[in-house]
Amino acid sequence: MKGDGSCAPASPVALAISPPLEEAVGISGASGRVQRAGRPGRRASLNVSRCASHGLYRLFGDNEQVARLLEQVLNQVLEAQRSEHVHAEPYERTEDRRGYRNGYKPRQLTTRVGTLTLRVPHVREGTFSSDLFVRYQRSEQALILTLMEMVVNGVSTRKVAQITEELCGREFAKSTVSDLCKRLDPLVDAWNERDLSAHRYPFVLVDGLVIKVREGGHIVARSALVAIGVNEAGFREILGLRLGDSESERTWMDFFTWLKGRGLCGVYLVVSDHHGGLVHAIRLQFQGATWQRCQRHLSANVSDAAPKALRDELHARVSAVFTAPDMETARTLLAKILTDYEANAPSAVAILERGFDDATAVLALPAPYRRRLRTTNGVERLNEELRRRERVIRIFPNRQAAIRLLGALLVEQDEQWSTGKRYFDMSVYWQWRPPRDPSGQSLAPTAEVMT
Repeated sequence: MKGDGSCAPASPVALAISPPLEEAVGISGASGRVQRAGRPGRRASLNVSRCASHGLYRLFGDNEQVARLLEQVLNQVLEAQRSEHVHAEPYERTEDRRGYRNGYKPRQLTTRVGTLTLRVPHVREGTFSSDLFVRYQRSEQALILTLMEMVVNGVSTRKVAQITEELCGREFAKSTVSDLCKRLDPLVDAWNERDLSAHRYPFVLVDGLVIKVREGGHIVARSALVAIGVNEAGFREILGLRLGDSESERTWMDFFTWLKGRGLCGVYLVVSDHHGGLVHAIRLQFQGATWQRCQRHLSANVSDAAPKALRDELHARVSAVFTAPDMETARTLLAKILTDYEANAPSAVAILERGFDDATAVLALPAPYRRRLRTTNGVERLNEELRRRERVIRIFPNRQAAIRLLGALLVEQDEQWSTGKRYFDMSVYWQWRPPRDPSGQSLAPTAEVMT
């Protein structure tokens, strides 16, 4: 509409409309033109200018009345499409008829002016399909994907329901959002059960985090167990996620059995914290592999047992031991610490002496691999990201919901790692420790795999 109130020309919009609706709206002359389909197969159309559209909003005043108008128009569009499909109007006898009407089924369509209830026509042969809902279906799928992404990124289902109501003018219950997110289950399950036998994983890092899950009407603590592997080409992979009752030896045994059953092999070094059940499970399940105790945790244990006045000094001395260039130097530095602090910090040096061998196992590796494998920082950073999203949920409604959210995050991270920068250049490792089959032949990766 122009500033003087006159109507500017506009592109026509093709719709179907009945004579009663024409009279109710009052469109005629230059503002609109109605053509009724005189013969089957010819589509009815209505050209509505912007001026006429503006007049409709002024006439009806609010979205509810506009929605009822739009509902009538779209229902007649659907009816006209069915007439075109069967090549016959209702009750018309014609040799060109290609089918017979078979009633209607209601379907809701959410629009900016409200939710419309449309009467979708059917034919007996079941071959009629309207293109009216194609764009709606694409939008609906986009909305569902957005809802799932919001939940995965740590937005609570309550907030998702509020956001969608503001954006779409339609309320989504928390249960509805949760049901939509269940569509992630097949994707997460397929990734979490994938075959691992195609690669060897010389380095494996494991850790767990405690989450709260509602079970049987009670809130209980459960352990989410996560394993990261570095394959023969030097890329990190998230090997799997399992939910256990605790971090007991039995739980970790089941976790490692599950990983090995999926094909985990070629393990040389396993990095973890010093947890009694976990360490025992590692030594039983990965016989022949080396266990690396997390140096950061051992250092913290030593500092906690030392007098406060000596903690900073002792921490610096322990760090020097762990970063020593070779085992001989590390043992020399350890002996000096034992001599200097045995009298003033006996408990601290006893802890350090007991844990020294396991914490310095990484010194047997070539130098390029030591820094990233001497602690569990890699897997703990991943767990911190899981924890950040988990804090929003606080309490998972069930175990499957926990696997769904945490698993979806891990799938995304695993894809980034597999397509991103190589974590290690493994060429030095395979020269140092070439793998061999039972006959003694080398199984070292080819140059193509390494690059």
